[in-house]
Parts: sequence; C-alpha cells; structure tokens
Amino acid sequence: MSYVDFIVVPLTKGKEQEYKNICEDFAAFMKPHGLLSYWEAVADDVPHGKMTDFYRSVQATDGETVVTAFCTWPDKATRNKAWEAFMSDPKVHTKPGNGVFDGKRMFYGGFKPLFQFSK
Repeated sequence: MSYVDFIVVPLTKGKEQEYKNICEDFAAFMKPHGLLSYWEAVADDVPHGKMTDFYRSVQATDGETVVTAFCTWPDKATRNKAWEAFMSDPKVHTKPGNGVFDGKRMFYGGFKPLFQFSK
C-alpha cells in the first residue's frame, strides 16, 4: 500500500521561484530514497475564512501566501527512511528556508490512503 505526506507552508510573496528551487533540490534528494511523486501548489483561489483557513493554519502575514504539497511513497517504511536521511543530512540544516519560508510555521504529516481516483 502507498503512503502520502501532506505539507502546508507559509511562503513570502515574490519568492515563488526561490521556493521552487528548494523544491527541486528536495525532489532530487528524495527520489533515490523512493519518492514516487511530489506536488507543490501555491494559493490561487483560497478564501479567508471566518473561523479557520489555510492562512491561519500557518499564521501567514500580509506579506505571505500559502503553499500546499504532497509526496507519495511506496510505503510508510520507505518514507520514514527517506525522511531520516533528509533530516540527518548536514547540508539540509545549513540553509533552513533561506528566508523564503518560515519552517517553524510549516506543518506536515503522513497519511494512509483512504480513496484514490486517477484518470
């Protein structure tokens, strides 16, 4: 069975290309560790809610937008090993976010698929 990571990140407006570069580096690192697919999407039609919303979820400021992402893995064990390798790589920790996003307000988690449709 497959496994999915979901991620929500506050992104400084105007830093989309720099963030995309970070995403490309992340994908290049994770692919040999079993990453099957990886999507990043920047807010486009995301309303501000009255009780909660994507912006509040990461405490986005007026100068920020929101990015959501998901990664697919063959299984949870592969995902866990990949993240362990990523988090223990010293290069990852020398430039956390690079002023492009605030990793302290990012949130993420692993999910077991419940339903999938693909065309």
